[in-house]
Amino acid sequence: MASLSQLKFAMATSIFLSAFIFGLLVFVIVYFLQLDVFTGLLVALGGSALFILFQYAVGPAIVAATTHLNYLKPGENPWLESTVKELADKSGIPMPKLATVPNNTPNAFTFGRTTSSATLAVHEGLLQQLNENEIKGVIAHELGHIKHKDYIVMTVLSALPLIAYMIAQATLYAGAFSGGRRNNKDNSGAALIIIGVISFIIYIITFLIVMRLSRLREHYADAYSAYVTGSPRELESALAKITYGLSISPKPPEGARAFYIEDPAMAKQEVQHIMEKKDEYDLDHDGVLDERELQLAMEKESKSTWVQMNSLFATHPPTFKRILLLKEIEQEMATGKYSNDKMYSHV
Repeated sequence: MASLSQLKFAMATSIFLSAFIFGLLVFVIVYFLQLDVFTGLLVALGGSALFILFQYAVGPAIVAATTHLNYLKPGENPWLESTVKELADKSGIPMPKLATVPNNTPNAFTFGRTTSSATLAVHEGLLQQLNENEIKGVIAHELGHIKHKDYIVMTVLSALPLIAYMIAQATLYAGAFSGGRRNNKDNSGAALIIIGVISFIIYIITFLIVMRLSRLREHYADAYSAYVTGSPRELESALAKITYGLSISPKPPEGARAFYIEDPAMAKQEVQHIMEKKDEYDLDHDGVLDERELQLAMEKESKSTWVQMNSLFATHPPTFKRILLLKEIEQEMATGKYSNDKMYSHV
């Protein structure tokens, strides 16, 4: 039975493991380059800390600029403003800044440096394609991210695999260039290549740790939405519409996909694989996949070896697994035994 403390423990564990593994990379660099231990550690760890602080400081500004946010003025969208205010008050968190994104795909995300400075942004496509109750479910999900402070953790934690990847690229290139010079009489090229290979391995490991935490936080935010709205069905319907809407979008996936309620690239893959087997899943052979047939298709696809392997690198859980979690909560709510302390029990 999951609880919020387990999410916090997962966050702390992910940070510790990533930092420990990254520390091993620093040790490898110091060892192979034969640097003075104190100087090497100071430069490597100091540089990494500065990079993380820089990402934490400028990250929100980059997100705002790249997504072309339009911050809403008071009274500009009364329904959205009052809905967010109602759910934020119920959540016990400050009212986030509201923004819309001039994008026709149905999506939403939150970002910021602190809970009090967070921004909740919704795509115009979300407001157009979903009904008010479904939008409310999405808003509650995003407020769950603010409540759990996981978007702040993700901003900091995601810097470690990025640093490892940058080191891998730089050292592999430098090693290959150094090894190809005829007057290179030492083994510096080989040392750089070894560092590059180890850096790439550490990049993969830390990346998998970050992705696992990213998927877990989505389940917690889904469960939180079900609790705050008291209606899991609305988010179930919203997730289905969002996944389909993103799958048919001609636009390529955007950056910072982990912050969205659904990953555009993953949505395309999910629906594409189902449509490739449409005849198999069309049980009544009417040429259309109804809700029941689509649900069975998503359930079967989520169990395939390829999907399970691919999901290790995904920012979000498969849509069916998210809907299944919400259905379990919905069934428990129907019994009248659902309570605040059981909010995350199905995660």
